[in-house]
Amino acid sequence: MKKPGIILAVTLFVFSGSKVAAQESVKEIKPDKSPVDISYHRGEDKQPLAKVQYARPSKDGRTIFGDLVPFGEVWRTGANEATEILFYTDVSFGGKEVAQGRYSLATIPGEDNWTVILNSALDQWGAYTYDEGKDVARVEVPAQKTAGTVEMLTMYFEGEGTSQGTLVIAWDDTVVKVPVEFNL
Repeated sequence: MKKPGIILAVTLFVFSGSKVAAQESVKEIKPDKSPVDISYHRGEDKQPLAKVQYARPSKDGRTIFGDLVPFGEVWRTGANEATEILFYTDVSFGGKEVAQGRYSLATIPGEDNWTVILNSALDQWGAYTYDEGKDVARVEVPAQKTAGTVEMLTMYFEGEGTSQGTLVIAWDDTVVKVPVEFNL
């Protein structure tokens, strides 16, 4: 028969040793260089009509458009995973009819105009596997200069509380806007 004191001592030794080993294996957690953000457009009843989820890279003194993000090439419009947009209802996206659903959002930046793309391929890393054949809508919008520098890529909806809004994409010294009409 085993003595309870011996079992307790062995159990404490095993668990305290495991705790030390677990503490030694924990690495320093560093904040993500491009944190994920989510922006919503909500209707009159405060229910979400659209959601955009994206990673927010920083300017960090770099030249963004025409350098880090080349003109005329498909860009994931963010960092890391491709940006995704979810419409909770059918919409008119920049004048193009788009069914309710989730889409990847990419852009082709230009000096004067951008092409904003909704694509049916989801869960992509960047735009490395972008397939133009899966485009649902392509909208061309003017590129405008911002009043000041936007340090981190920023996306949001203007027109909160209405059935019409504008998807705003701003970074560095550039902003583009896509009108969105929600079919309620």
